[in-house]
Amino acid sequence: MRQHIKKLFWIALFIGIGFLLYSSYVGAAQNKVYLLTIDGAISPAHADYFSRGLDKAIEDGSQAVILKLNTPGGLDKSMREMIQKILDSPIPIIIYVSPKGARAASAGTYLIYASHVAAMAPATNLGSATPVSIGIAPPTPADEKDKDKDKAAQAETPPTDVMQKKQVNDAKAYIRSLAQLRGRNEQWAVAAVSEADNISAQEALDKGVIELISYDTAQLLAQLDGREVNLGQRTVRLDLKQPEVIAYDTDWRTRILVIITDPSIAYLLLLAGIYGLVFEFLNPGTLLPGTLGSICLLLAMYAFNMLPISFAGLALLLLGLALMVAEAFAPSFGVLGIGGICAFALGSFMLMDSSLPGYQIAPALIISMTVFSAVVALFMISMIIRGRSRPVVSGDQELLQHEAEVIADFKGSGRVMIRGEVWLAFSEEPLQRGQKVKVIGIDGLTLMVTRENDS
Repeated sequence: MRQHIKKLFWIALFIGIGFLLYSSYVGAAQNKVYLLTIDGAISPAHADYFSRGLDKAIEDGSQAVILKLNTPGGLDKSMREMIQKILDSPIPIIIYVSPKGARAASAGTYLIYASHVAAMAPATNLGSATPVSIGIAPPTPADEKDKDKDKAAQAETPPTDVMQKKQVNDAKAYIRSLAQLRGRNEQWAVAAVSEADNISAQEALDKGVIELISYDTAQLLAQLDGREVNLGQRTVRLDLKQPEVIAYDTDWRTRILVIITDPSIAYLLLLAGIYGLVFEFLNPGTLLPGTLGSICLLLAMYAFNMLPISFAGLALLLLGLALMVAEAFAPSFGVLGIGGICAFALGSFMLMDSSLPGYQIAPALIISMTVFSAVVALFMISMIIRGRSRPVVSGDQELLQHEAEVIADFKGSGRVMIRGEVWLAFSEEPLQRGQKVKVIGIDGLTLMVTRENDS
């Protein structure tokens, strides 16, 4: 009996130790907080980084994800992808506009409204949520009053204005739905879209746009400790006493995406790809230009697939390059070349269908590449013209005016030695063996020769 009690004691002891270890492990796992950082215009690379960071945090059992945000805005498509991930997240997403002096403009405002908890550092601001990526100017109150007074003018509104109005109304409805979902200030959200309104961190707190103002991440974690967050169908309580903060940094994939989705880099990749392939076609067998050109062209196409490009601008750019190449092969006294340069420049300026500062190709880069392309075209033209003016160096015609030696005496038909080869020859005058003659014509495989001292 005593032995059975001893066995039960040891079993209970091991079970207790295992339970304590498991509890400490679970507690440690649940006390993790992932920290993500986005600094710059919202791009497809940032959306991919946020999605993978959130998935990693969920897989690792993190309590919440904090996104430190500093952005002037970004692409609508990328912003909506991030918001969709936030709305579907099983763990709280806290967006923290930081550091001091940062902002969450345009797309950042929508992200703030979508977050479960919104926080800002002092001396930060948010707003200007008008969809400027499609070139829409916010309507002024005077404009709205004029529209109300003049119904006839409103009925004659151009199609472009109608499209702009649709885009603004869509943006207002979108941010209004986010405000209703999170219980935030709906009136100011609409004003941020329709009037491009901006507010400071303190004003955002007073107006119920955000929940917290925090000087740093440590203070934010202390403020979040014990806070209840509504995730839709359930409510979770954050337990963030001495949490393990895991900084999820950008990896090589995100860094490469950030580089190639930069409009200027994508533009240069496109030109490098086209020039590489053209050089390969002009010099078959070189391999290196064709290989690098193909890689650059594919990377450019991948980047343009994610960027807001104008297909009309891309078509003009490609047409310009084609016309400059055509000028090199079929000189038209500059007509094709000048037209190609104009089409190339116009296409380059029209390529990005966005007015966001982060998604524009620098004018200096466009001008430089236009001049470079024109110089390349002129160089190709000069090389072709120079090549046409050179004497023939191969084929039968190359034998004209060259010297030959008579092998045996003949008059009429005979044989001569020229460049180590024996050719049939014809001469109207008698020639002697060893005599030097000049080729004055070619008839099939017969050389027309004459004595060298004859004119």
